[in-house]
Amino acid sequence: MTTEPPVDADPALDPTAARVAPVATDALAEDVSGASLSGYARLWWQGIRAGELGSLPIILGLGAIVVVFGLLNDTFLTERNFTNLLLQMSAIATIAIGVVFVLLIGEIDLSVAFVSAVGGVVMTLLLRPDDPGWPWWAAIAFALACTTAIGFVQALVITKAGVPSFVVTLAGLLIWSGVVLILTTKASSVGTIRIQDETANGIANDFLSKTAGWVIAGLVVVGYALSELQSARSRRAGGLYAKPIVVMVIQVVGLAAVTFGAVWYLNKDRGVPEATVILLALLVFWSFIASRTPFGRHVYAVGGSAEASRRAGINVDRVRIIVFMISGFMAGVGGIMLASRLRSVATNTGSGNLLLLVIASAVIGGTSLFGGVGRVVTALLGALVIASIQNGMDLLGLASGTKFVITGLVLLAAVLVDAYAKRRRAARGVL
Repeated sequence: MTTEPPVDADPALDPTAARVAPVATDALAEDVSGASLSGYARLWWQGIRAGELGSLPIILGLGAIVVVFGLLNDTFLTERNFTNLLLQMSAIATIAIGVVFVLLIGEIDLSVAFVSAVGGVVMTLLLRPDDPGWPWWAAIAFALACTTAIGFVQALVITKAGVPSFVVTLAGLLIWSGVVLILTTKASSVGTIRIQDETANGIANDFLSKTAGWVIAGLVVVGYALSELQSARSRRAGGLYAKPIVVMVIQVVGLAAVTFGAVWYLNKDRGVPEATVILLALLVFWSFIASRTPFGRHVYAVGGSAEASRRAGINVDRVRIIVFMISGFMAGVGGIMLASRLRSVATNTGSGNLLLLVIASAVIGGTSLFGGVGRVVTALLGALVIASIQNGMDLLGLASGTKFVITGLVLLAAVLVDAYAKRRRAARGVL
């Protein structure tokens, strides 16, 4: 019997979810459903050969990055630099989550960097004492409403006027960069505006207590274990392949080792950054939306084939509009994080290589540029790789030109891997 996996499956880590039904034999299916580790491993290897690489390339690449920079610079693996690395990647990963949704429907958003800047600038302006002196929560809420509205407007042009997203968001890049420049120069003659609210500044500068860090780590591990058990139970009830218990135990133990190890290392410095906790909460929420809701299934369906989705009764335009609104919202959250970390905004907010880093994070993490393939967690993995590369190059004192070249080569390599995997899937007739 041929079955279809859930959309959140990562074949490199979960071979039972790989879309390789045409090459799986009945005996192998029985072996896997019977909780055989060897059968699971064989199906995993079949998925790799069929082009279902999942997160495997990014995990191998991250390991290589840690080894290389760890050998080249003694500071790279210190606890203080690890804390700084998490702070640097939090905003990038947050914005990249929205970009992942856009890529999943086969579109692109080139405006996210300056949309994030609009969010940071609007919040900062509203927090100025007595001018107008909004409370922090109201200023943040209004800033996020503005960036979500930007996504809505751009999506309307894309869906109703039929203009390609590349053109619309490229125009948005120019428009919103101009808006940032206008707002900051009108508010300050020097072009820099400081954030004068301690709560807003603390978003990306405060840390959890040691006890709170351990509690968060425990919740992460327990939550993951319960999620895996529920997923296996539901898959078996539906007659689908399910992970053997031994594999789930290995994965939970591995996650626990990484999570508790990270908290222990962070507690040797300043503790777990609050920005990291916010990022993890967003990852859990949007992962649930993408993998456990009808809207999430529609996103993957539209990315796979918009015409087929339309014939199946899915409102394709509505899905696209909501996705671009998600992108705008997450850009706003990331922009607020960036403004908080710098404790200010300026005329150049959103410029530089932010757009490159965000899109590279989504693509390098494993989200396909062709649509329909990827997971929300890839934003975290990709951002970790990009931030590690940037951090390592900064410690080595490399020139800006060299940094751009290296980052571009890494992005190109990720795209080539994606194209190779797509060809392998097509050659083997993978669904």
